[in-house]
Amino acid sequence: MNNVIDLIEKRRSVARYENSTISPADITELVRLATLSPSAYNFQNWHFVAVTENEAKHKLHRAAYGQPQVLQAAATLIVIGELNAHRSLAKRLQQSVDNGILPQDVADTWAEAAANSHEGNPQVQREEAIRSASLASMTLMLAAENMGYASGAMGGFEEEKVRQEFNLTDDQIPVMLITLGKGAAKGWQQKTRRPVEEVLTLV
Repeated sequence: MNNVIDLIEKRRSVARYENSTISPADITELVRLATLSPSAYNFQNWHFVAVTENEAKHKLHRAAYGQPQVLQAAATLIVIGELNAHRSLAKRLQQSVDNGILPQDVADTWAEAAANSHEGNPQVQREEAIRSASLASMTLMLAAENMGYASGAMGGFEEEKVRQEFNLTDDQIPVMLITLGKGAAKGWQQKTRRPVEEVLTLV
């Protein structure tokens, strides 16, 4: 537990990187850990595009308003939230049923409830996709810190350009970019946070 607290307390958002690389194996492991994040009904309504090649970096750089960290970082992950996840839910839950984790009647109830609340409701679908992708993003950044990689979350990009350049489907929303690599030595430390008494209400 102390290790998790240490990671949270020392993690910082990095915007400048030194030249470094990240292996496909490490990217795979980071995404595996990210997929352990919670999602409503166990939707798992996320997808990840790892941008590592020079040509792809330049495409993303243009879509991210020319921010230099996209070119400097060893990799940038496009974290995607997926719409219409309720349509695949029964199949995804079946794995937990087959493994003895969920009773079949519970899985059926969840699938029915998700269909009732999400079908024909694009706002709910979008909110859920963004929520799931955001939870996965934070998990991934903490995992990166633990593996010795600096990271930075980026919301500054043109959604439609990212969608076009990386062939996303209509059901895929690019929610966040996460840069990964070796942080520049003179980068900022973790910035001062508001005191807890300003942000906590006990009732």
